[in-house]
Amino acid sequence: MTAEAGPSTAIACTLSSGDFRQRLAWIAALNRDALHTRHRDGRRLELTYAPDAVDRVSEMVHREQQCCAFLSFTLHREAGAIRLVIEAPEAAAGSLDAVFEPFEAPVAAAGDCGSAARHDAAH
Repeated sequence: MTAEAGPSTAIACTLSSGDFRQRLAWIAALNRDALHTRHRDGRRLELTYAPDAVDRVSEMVHREQQCCAFLSFTLHREAGAIRLVIEAPEAAAGSLDAVFEPFEAPVAAAGDCGSAARHDAAH
């Protein structure tokens, strides 16, 4: 499964503040339950999940494609693991910590941290 952002895609999350906090909590629960490894290299984040989390990881990709169309997601089903590669466009290079924070955090962040940062990245 692959989705790529187009050249005119805004570098911003479209979720409201409350929906963003709920999404952070949902991703944090997935990470607590099934995330094995994470590796970040520049604009590329690679996450490896337990194979039994394939449905939840696929759901996360689907949800994130709806609100963060500027990111590309590639899901690989491998023997013993689900590998998800998330890539940010070059235009997001100055805000990669904020862009990737929701996917790297093992627990939900307090407050409204990422939403403002992600929206600021578009301006």
